Amino acid sequence: VQLQESGPGLVKPSQTLSLTCTVSGASITTNDYYWSWIRQAPGKDMEWIGYISYSGSIYYSPSLKRRTSFRRDPSNNQFSLHLSSVTPEDTAVYYCARSPDAAIGLLPRSGYDYWGQGIQVTVSS
Repeated sequence: VQLQESGPGLVKPSQTLSLTCTVSGASITTNDYYWSWIRQAPGKDMEWIGYISYSGSIYYSPSLKRRTSFRRDPSNNQFSLHLSSVTPEDTAVYYCARSPDAAIGLLPRSGYDYWGQGIQVTVSS
């Protein structure tokens, strides 16, 4: 199974950050898997943004919920993150990851069985 993040590496403040995770080797609709977006800002801990489940159910981090939306495209085996009204504080490496655990929130790293390599996104004018 491979996950690959893609999208712009530079976003201007107040714009919407959009990233796509393309999955190969497994279907995003396979039962009992949960597809997360996670980020890590410089000098900070990993932060869970949310997940979209195999059935399309979505859970967002309460702290980001107001600005976040997820979509999925099963025909292309992709899911995407859209984070609106970005500020420099949204500068981070963004990861997509898969987990068999439906728990809400950031799991220990071992709770995810596959990760993308991460994509650096910088918010700057």
